[in-house]
Amino acid sequence: MQGGFRAFVSHGSIVKNAVLQHVRLVNPLVRPLTRLESTSAARIEEHGFESTTISDVLKGKGKGADGSWLWCTTDDSVYDAVQSMTQHNVGALVVVKPGEQSSIAGIITERDYLRKIIVQGRSSKSTKVGDIMTEENKLITVTPDTKVLKAMQLMTDNRIRHIPVIDDKEMLGMVSIGDVVRAVVSEHREELDRLNAFIQGGY
Repeated sequence: MQGGFRAFVSHGSIVKNAVLQHVRLVNPLVRPLTRLESTSAARIEEHGFESTTISDVLKGKGKGADGSWLWCTTDDSVYDAVQSMTQHNVGALVVVKPGEQSSIAGIITERDYLRKIIVQGRSSKSTKVGDIMTEENKLITVTPDTKVLKAMQLMTDNRIRHIPVIDDKEMLGMVSIGDVVRAVVSEHREELDRLNAFIQGGY
């Protein structure tokens, strides 16, 4: 699956470069680009495939998701945490210390439950979230300004499916690999539409 993500990103870059090269080189001996056309080409490159940020992804998930997130505390039972994941159809929860909702303590995922509870034969009702979570100092995080392609690279390289969004040590939200892939697909589609409009004289 990771290879598929890398191939997808690579394919997007190849398409972009090929079309831009076509824009620059089509009939170069017939006439030079006018100043207006040159400005339009520069504008296309400025947009690029890498313009979307994690902040855009959070906003795209809806007003309620921008700055809000599902969480549990270190003292909650793993059973309650998994029940919350199932209820909200998510694969991970942010973990905070009791009474400190804005400060992240770690993250608990379905993978933690499978590997540290099911496989080891432990009781989810008697085990606290804080005992199996990935602690804050081991977390891989992004900021609102992180580009989506960078976030995708971090997630695939580290084999994780969820990544917290932190700004000045404050938790802003969390994005999944699905959120990131959808954003990249949308950006590629919009970029190709812009390039196509330029080639056909829409700019």
